[in-house]
Amino acid sequence: MLAVTTTIIVVAAVLALAGLVLWLGLRVIREDESGLVIKKRGEPLAPGRILALAGEAGYQAELLPPGWHFPFWRFLYRVERVPLLTVRPGDIALVVANDGATLPTERLLGRVVDCDHFQNAVAFLRRGGERGRQLDVLTAGTYRINPALFTVITPQSAHQHGLDPRTLRVTQVPPDTVGIVTTLDGKSIAAGDLAGGMVFEHESFQKPQAFIAHGGCRGLQEDVLLAGAWNINPWFAEVEQIPMTEIPIGYVGVVVSYVGKEHQDVTGDQFTHGDLVEKGRKGVWVEPLLPGKHPINTRVMKVELVPTTNIVLNWGTRTEQHAYDQKLAPITVRSKDGFGFTLEVSQIIHIGMKNAPRVISRVGSMQNLVDHVLQPTVANYFRNSAQAVTVLEFLSARSDRQNEAFRNIKAAVEFYDVECIDTLIGDIQPPAELMKTQTDRKIADELQRTFDAQREAQIKRQQLERETAIANMQGEVVRSEQAVWIAEKDALSAAAAARGKAEATKLAADAEAHAHRVHAEAEAEAVRAIGNAKAEASREGAAAVGVDGFVTMQVASTLAENGAKLVPDVAVQSGAGGGSIGDALVAKLLTGALLPKAAATPVLPPGNGASRG
Repeated sequence: MLAVTTTIIVVAAVLALAGLVLWLGLRVIREDESGLVIKKRGEPLAPGRILALAGEAGYQAELLPPGWHFPFWRFLYRVERVPLLTVRPGDIALVVANDGATLPTERLLGRVVDCDHFQNAVAFLRRGGERGRQLDVLTAGTYRINPALFTVITPQSAHQHGLDPRTLRVTQVPPDTVGIVTTLDGKSIAAGDLAGGMVFEHESFQKPQAFIAHGGCRGLQEDVLLAGAWNINPWFAEVEQIPMTEIPIGYVGVVVSYVGKEHQDVTGDQFTHGDLVEKGRKGVWVEPLLPGKHPINTRVMKVELVPTTNIVLNWGTRTEQHAYDQKLAPITVRSKDGFGFTLEVSQIIHIGMKNAPRVISRVGSMQNLVDHVLQPTVANYFRNSAQAVTVLEFLSARSDRQNEAFRNIKAAVEFYDVECIDTLIGDIQPPAELMKTQTDRKIADELQRTFDAQREAQIKRQQLERETAIANMQGEVVRSEQAVWIAEKDALSAAAAARGKAEATKLAADAEAHAHRVHAEAEAEAVRAIGNAKAEASREGAAAVGVDGFVTMQVASTLAENGAKLVPDVAVQSGAGGGSIGDALVAKLLTGALLPKAAATPVLPPGNGASRG
């Protein structure tokens, strides 16, 4: 009995001793826990370190996994059970390392090292993990994290660290939206650049270490986040969501990029008014964006919408929906005769899809095209053309002015790669005083037409009265007409008889005239024959006696034929020894007494000399 009791005591003592040993050295970790070991005694840690890697006193880097662990003597170790870290779906967790290598001054976040998502503290420390905020994040899942080395910030504990829980959500970019990214770590942006260039293999900024390793720059980024869910570290990048750039039907989008590869013009030497570049380079892209939605980073690029349908611009009170003509007013012109007046004009233009980048490269925007090209071109043309004509000529030849304006403006705007469809002249507001004059003249013309119409009506009324009276006298008219007809027939008969008599008289007169012509022709022939004979006799006489003798004979013969004397009966000589007028008169009387009266020569009046025979 004693032996049994002794055995029991011994067994109890052994069991008690074993229990004591187990209590002193055995640690049991459940499945949902990890064991954080704190060594109470040992070599001190190196200055600046808070975790032990080689058994030094203090917090140990390795955690105790679930299970039984022996021996971890209570007098040498303190083991704290820490729960597993759970990151819920849709959340991310940020990590701050309390130990590790010193962070370089040019960096803000600790670099990523292979440490099983911060679950291997030893690997983190030995592979150069840096203390401070970490680039890498924890995504949805369960982790065994050493709380002595890492402080993990989840949405549930965000407020404790001064963070907004919403920043620890997975970044959701909805459809038709793009995310504009601004990174907070990386190298500095080169001077002259607006944003960091394209960097690849960082999986939409979800691998910040790859982004930095490939030369990514801190600041605004050219690359964007497309629709989807992204695990973005808010300490590394901020994301601003904006709608996609929509190009409506009937438009194209000309992209003006301020980032990208170096500028390289592709237009050639013929286009000297601007530069166009390929997609991805700085400048105006040669290929426009077609209608649709495009993921354009509008912080580093500008998209100028250019209508490819006809554009109507009004110089007047009306403004089109596109509002390009909002600043256009009716055009004030001055005519040749010094009158100032205004007119409204509508200009229809068209820009082709391929020409849209050239137009934007040349003038910068559609509004600049209207303000700096079309407005002065159209307005100055009409001002110049109006000075060549008067107001009334401008008004009367409106269609001609419109056609001429279309031709001239078309030639001017084609220089800017813009097609002129039509030029239309709208309302014209001439001077009020001139229009009053024209109105008064028109009223006078209308009054004249009214008076003419009234007079015409009176004339027609008179004609009606006359026709009525004639109709009432129709019987007498018929009788008178018959009498007139009979008289006309009698007159026609008498006229026919007279014509017969006249014809007979004419025939007799013609016969008598013919006889006289024959007789006259015979006499004329006889006279010509006598004359010819005398002429022949004269030629022969002159040939016989000489010209002087023949002339003397002819004179004497002519005097004899006409009873004239060659020698006068009385001759009076003037001068000394001459007779007086009395002697001549006596001689004349004597001569008249002796000669017959009929043959007496008339007495000539006295002269200065002898009397002329």
